[in-house]
Amino acid sequence: MDFWGTILVLVRRWYVALPAFLLAVGGAYVAYSTIPTTYTTTAVLLLTAPTSGGVVPADPGRPIARVNPLLNFDHGLDVAASMLISAMSTPDMVAELGTAEGDTKYSVTNGTNNLESLATGPLVFVEGESRSPEAATAITLKVVERVGRELDLRQRQVQAPRETYITMSAAVPPTTPVAQQGRKLRSAAAALGLGVIAALCASFAAESLPRPVRSRRPPPALATTEKPAEKAAEKAEA
Repeated sequence: MDFWGTILVLVRRWYVALPAFLLAVGGAYVAYSTIPTTYTTTAVLLLTAPTSGGVVPADPGRPIARVNPLLNFDHGLDVAASMLISAMSTPDMVAELGTAEGDTKYSVTNGTNNLESLATGPLVFVEGESRSPEAATAITLKVVERVGRELDLRQRQVQAPRETYITMSAAVPPTTPVAQQGRKLRSAAAALGLGVIAALCASFAAESLPRPVRSRRPPPALATTEKPAEKAAEKAEA
């Protein structure tokens, strides 16, 4: 059925389509008003190598060339970043930070949701989410502090010289919490879309129902009327 045919069906069955559409609008409003608003804040951590490099000189009295850490990125920093991302994303770590249950959550990624490509650079992205701006900022700061502790722990475990420790700095400090309306809008749009589809289905269902057949009375039997001339002839014969 074409567009105008659908419009005609809706016009003819307005008493079905209109209540269904109003219910759809009400469902969208309920979905939008019941889903709480969440706030997110993001921080970006940068891993850098020491200015003297990743080795300790054999002769302490010999001067060592010092380099700019921002110009000394190698694959080792990518591996360290991937290790931190993996460690902070385990269920045990989530439970330890107190976000396994509740409305406050966090995520530690490399800037994408692709878990198969963790080692893409020396950057670690931390995002905190909660129903209040203060809680979102608090969980982000807590995770950033824990990432620094995990980085030191991993280097102590491999007995790396203190002079060669990888350092971590906040390339982007925790941002101002931003309200996220996407989930509320998606839920309201889904409820409205389902309601419109239900209104269309109800209208077409009402259109397809057989119309009530009116009771028809059989035509009354025609009374035999005789002409006056025929009556006179019958009387003469009698």
